Amino acid sequence: MGKHVYEAMKATIPVMMGYIVLGFALGMLLQKNGYGWGYALLMSGLIYAGSMQFVAIDLLAGGASLISAALMTMVVNARHIVYGLSMIGKFKKMGSYKPYMIFSLTDETYSLLVGAKTPEGCEEKKFLFLVSLLDQCYWVLGSVAGSLIGSMLTINTTGLDFAMTALFVVIVVEQFFTSNRHRYSYLGFGVSAICLLFFGSASFLIPSMIGIGIGLSWLYGKEGKARE
Repeated sequence: MGKHVYEAMKATIPVMMGYIVLGFALGMLLQKNGYGWGYALLMSGLIYAGSMQFVAIDLLAGGASLISAALMTMVVNARHIVYGLSMIGKFKKMGSYKPYMIFSLTDETYSLLVGAKTPEGCEEKKFLFLVSLLDQCYWVLGSVAGSLIGSMLTINTTGLDFAMTALFVVIVVEQFFTSNRHRYSYLGFGVSAICLLFFGSASFLIPSMIGIGIGLSWLYGKEGKARE
């Protein structure tokens, strides 16, 4: 088991560097809005949704209804439908780890699992499970630490909520330059730009997600026919 932990820690170093910093920002924002480290621990342990946790701060502070929160969660996390579909084959082999693997499939963890090569001497399902578990541990650690330090220091938190957006940009750029299949990136950029133009910055998110979903379904069907 020690080798599994060691190899998983090596594989997750890039995510650790981002998650501790981003989790720290989340914790400080929670503290600023009157939610202590207990909320940070529960949110990162039970929700563990990255960008949705940043959105949840505004929902909590604004007294949003359960229906509004549910709809916003569905929109923000709709991309996980695509992630989940592409991981069906890999997760079938995870056995008792499968429920946690589904729960812990964040953007950054997905990027690691997609290209993960099990190190020699390691069992694949244990290695992948530890990669996912360590990523969440980094997030929990960062968010709790941010909340605790935020309660002791007065720091200007302006711009901290942009940290998750910045990480998404880095992930997209890295994936773009390490992959030779760019049609999906062009689809996402193109549909989002068109919807932004027609619907404006306040209302383009839902039309964009619908358009991207339709486009991905069309491309997947086209590629399936080509393989036949």
